[in-house]
Amino acid sequence: MADKGKEHLSLVVCGHVDAGKSTTTGHLIFKLGGIGEREMAKLQAEADAKGKSSFAFAYYMDTCKEERERGVTIQCNTKEFFTENYHYTIVDAPGHKDYIKNMITGSGCADAGLILVPAEKGGFEAAIAKADPKMGVDEGQTRQHARLLFLLGIEQIIVGVNKMDSCDWSEARYNEIKDEFIKMVTQIGFKPKKVPVIPYSGFNGDNLVTKSDKAPWYKGWKANLNKDTVIEGWTILDAL
Repeated sequence: MADKGKEHLSLVVCGHVDAGKSTTTGHLIFKLGGIGEREMAKLQAEADAKGKSSFAFAYYMDTCKEERERGVTIQCNTKEFFTENYHYTIVDAPGHKDYIKNMITGSGCADAGLILVPAEKGGFEAAIAKADPKMGVDEGQTRQHARLLFLLGIEQIIVGVNKMDSCDWSEARYNEIKDEFIKMVTQIGFKPKKVPVIPYSGFNGDNLVTKSDKAPWYKGWKANLNKDTVIEGWTILDAL
């Protein structure tokens, strides 16, 4: 698939801290052949040695010592990968509120955004929370990131509902998240019919590159790009 002659697009991956951005990005690139088996084994060995075995895919993106020690993305890290039709530069943006300036810098030249939200109970709610200083509630970084992408002129977003295994692939939980998220981004200014919302697991790989059988209720996604163009798919990769 590696062909420098393909159309180039820049994709920023953003969302609340611990939404699984680096793991998703690393696993996607591995599935597409961008990480060799030997390199992956080395990353897994380092993650195991640090007592963070589930961070192996994330280590491909989080390359500096502090990021690996803390398990948090600090700077915007970029990698390239190729799909059947496109040459992508993917930007893994930090989700922690302390590094919002880095997120803005990484999003400035993006053509599209992949916004990840966790399906975990409490995790999604924190990610889209409205700021309430009186109650000591900070604005969720996913809410802030979505607004910033819109202000930066990014019109096309893809939504990944990650960690679906944490709720046993519950259809009710997916629908709850989808409805709340679409309501939020519509208020921001995005066109809801253009936004695919995809249930998946970045760590296990379900619905990342290939269709999973763990959600028989899921019938795939559809996006109306304009009045004449409707696209359909199943996975995160299909939406790229």
